[in-house]
Order: sequence, then C-alpha cells, then structure tokens
Amino acid sequence: MLHLCYKRQRSSTTRILCLNERCVVLLWQTTTVIKIRYLKVGDTDKYSQLITLSIYPSGNTAALSHSEAGDERTLSAFTFSYLPLTNMGEKVDSSRSTPVEGCLVDGESRNLSVLNWEQVQRLDVILAGSIPIHGRWNFPTLEIKPRDIVKVVRCRMEEKRIHVREVRLNGSAASHVLHEDSGLGWKDLDLIFCADLKSEMEFQTVKDIVLDALLDFLPEGVNKDKITPVTLKEAYVQKMVKVCNDSDRWSLISLSNNKGKNVELKFVDSLRRQFEFSVDSFQIRLDSLLLFYECSEHPMADTFHPTILGESVYGDFPAALDHLRKRLICTRNPEEIRGGGLLKYCHLLVRGFCAASGTEMKILQRYMCSRFFIDFPELGEQRRKLESYLQNHFVGLEDRKYDYLATLHGVVQESTVCLMGHERRQTLGLISSLALRVLAEQNVIPNTANVTCYYQPAPYVADSNFSNYYVAQYPPQQYPPQQYPNPHQPPPHHPMYTAWMPCN
Repeated sequence: MLHLCYKRQRSSTTRILCLNERCVVLLWQTTTVIKIRYLKVGDTDKYSQLITLSIYPSGNTAALSHSEAGDERTLSAFTFSYLPLTNMGEKVDSSRSTPVEGCLVDGESRNLSVLNWEQVQRLDVILAGSIPIHGRWNFPTLEIKPRDIVKVVRCRMEEKRIHVREVRLNGSAASHVLHEDSGLGWKDLDLIFCADLKSEMEFQTVKDIVLDALLDFLPEGVNKDKITPVTLKEAYVQKMVKVCNDSDRWSLISLSNNKGKNVELKFVDSLRRQFEFSVDSFQIRLDSLLLFYECSEHPMADTFHPTILGESVYGDFPAALDHLRKRLICTRNPEEIRGGGLLKYCHLLVRGFCAASGTEMKILQRYMCSRFFIDFPELGEQRRKLESYLQNHFVGLEDRKYDYLATLHGVVQESTVCLMGHERRQTLGLISSLALRVLAEQNVIPNTANVTCYYQPAPYVADSNFSNYYVAQYPPQQYPPQQYPNPHQPPPHHPMYTAWMPCN
C-alpha cells in the first residue's frame, strides 16, 4: 500500500511529494491531473515509471501507470490523502511545522511533522553548504557539501550490497532546522545512515567506503596514488567508534573541523536509545530532499519544494518542539540514559535551559550521576571524558567552560549518592582542578574580596627545635572535608597539626 501525502495549492505547480519511505518527484500539475515520477520498490537508481493521478471532487484518486514504452496499466493499491488544508487561495502559514494527519498509519503521526518552507530553507543551507574538513600536518583542507558525501557513500554502500533504508539528519543541526533560536546553535553535523549491518565484514566495508570517498574530495593536482586509507584516517578522521552488543549495532566516523563543526557519519543497524532529552530527540528524514537534488531541474520555492518529514524519537513531536522553544529539559525513562547524559544536562543548564519539573529533575540528576560513575569508574577515565567534552563542545565558547564546570561541580556535589566519600571528593577535586586550569588559560583573575585562603603547616613545624612559627590550634571539626581546596588530597595526619589554617 502506498500512502501519498499531497498539499493542494492554487498555482499550477506544487510540492514534491513523499511516500513514507519511497519518494515521487513531481513533474507538473494541472487543475485535476498530477504527473509524477515514482521510484519503484527495489529500484534505487531508476525513475522510469510515470504515473498520472486524476483527482476527482470526491477526493478519490485514479492512478494510471505509463511506462516509457507507452503502455498503460492501473496502479491499484494507492491511497490518496490530504495534509491539513487552508482555504483555497489562503497563504499557508510558514512559521510553524504542519502535523502529519491522515497520511500515516499505526499511530506514527504523533511523532512526525512536515517541515514548513522556512525550515526547508534552513535545511537546504546546511546540506548544500560547504564544510571544511581540516587535515593534519600538511594535508590540504577538503571542502565537502553534506549532500555530496551522502550521495557518494550511499551509492557505494549499495554497490557493495549494503542496503541503506534511509538517511537522516540528527542532533543539534536538526534542532536548529526546526527552531532557529533554540539556544543550542549547531556544531557537529550528524548524518545517520540506517543500514543493514549484520556482520563485522559490513562494518569494515563501511569504514573502507568512507575513507575511499575522501579521495574524491581532494583538491585537483594532489597525487592520490600514494595516499592509503590509513593515511587518510590519520589526516582527516577525528574519531571512530563501533558498538556491537545485544541491543546496539552502530559505528561512527567523525571528520575533523577546527571550528567544531565535525561531519559525523553514523551507520546504524539498531540503537536502543536514540536521544537523551526531548530537545535533542529530533531527526529529519532526508530522502525526499536528496532525491530532489538529483532529479529536479528547477530550484525550490515556497510552492515547489519537497515534502520533508521531521520526527521526534522522544515520541511526541509537538511537545518536544514546545520544550525546545521554551528551553525546557524533559526526558523519558531516565534510567536508560548513558553516562554522557550528565555532561549534556549540565551543558543545557549553562545554555539557559531549565528543568520542567524540579522534583523530576532531582531524580534525573541522581540517575545521571550514578550512570556517569558506572560508565567512567576510574578517575583517569573521568578526566579524559571531561577534557574531550570541553574540547569538542566549546570551540569558540571558551569563556563558558568555567561556568560549565562550576555547574557540573554543583550537580555532582548535590546528587551523587552512589560513591564512597573519598571517591566523591576525588571527582569534585578533578572538576575543580579543570576549572582552575580554564581560568589560568584565560588569564582570568577571580575576585578575591570574599575568598578565604587556607594553608597547611609543613611537617617540620612540629619539630621541637623549630620555633620560628606560631601554630594556632584549630580543631579539625571546624573545617569539614568539603571546605578543603583539594579534598582529593587530604592533609597528612599529624597528631598536633591536622587542620588547614586560614591566611589572615
């Protein structure tokens, strides 16, 4: 059964149409007839079938299929349904997404929305714009358009008989498309290839395809004969990740950009949890737009552009978009969020987002802190994770690093319930040391008007022959552990001098 979405316009042209996971390209329209080219099931490289749709006042549709040989046959299993319509001649409101109603089945429409013209324009700017991929050492910078690398990689995957079900835009770029003033901006360009990856060989094939595709984007005049895949990986790939377990099968190849706008190609067979919070749960299905780039001879316009679907894997598109507009932090099943969710949560707080429910966020913070320490139990792992997050997410925003670390320190101090006291103090000390390093890198001298400094007498002060110091006797209980400037390095326990002394 084909489910066709169509939005009627007064003019003689209208939108490119979309068929769930199949696409059709509009050729022309008159008052009662639309002629389109239909991508047949199983045909990934041909658009040879011409279909004429005759629209009757009752809303029913007769569909005739004309092949290039000129014969005709009836296309029987065809369901025609309208999107929500305005009055004829009324200008469509382009400021809001249009919920999908009546053209999708199985209750899926609650998750989906059709992008309006302004959103389509923002998406086109991202996909058709050039993003520099910076090479290490003396390797040249690659100028890559996302739509081009998607086309190259997808075609080569199909040539290797790795079926790509669809391609999606994910993450902060998708949120930016749906709501420009989201407060998140967009950094990494996350492109998801939904593909069949059932064996280790297919993961290796995908990796080889991506590295080989980079050769196509090298500037003219570069000798490609002696450039190996290993060399390309070292020069242009920032990180590579592969996850294979009972619930998740995916890999990630991130192409490096010095300004933080990495092009991240994610190949997903299965993924149990695709989001952390509702505001980062958006995905945009790109197939209809990619097909438009390939087939259309005319530029997009308000009345002539693809029908592109946005989806919220949070499960409720209107609610998630409302959270994005109001900068609210909400989620579902917080116990499923991985350890990195704590870092993302604190990042949202620094960006001006706030909890939709204070009570729920207290519970959420405990879950996230516990999961962070489960995934990163060792202090060295925690340091590497924090340093990597600061490096990747604060390019051009170095002045926000200290605020971020201060926020993270407060959340960990308040909501960590799964650690021994000394482990908790070690992590807090790590965050404090990173914050001090950030201040030093920025040459920022904090205001010391309300700061009390502490020192600890050297051990030799206890020597009876050493009398140049006067040591005040401060009981240790006056200075609880959380007031130590370096609680992860407790002072040596001398029978007389166990406390830190205030500097007057």
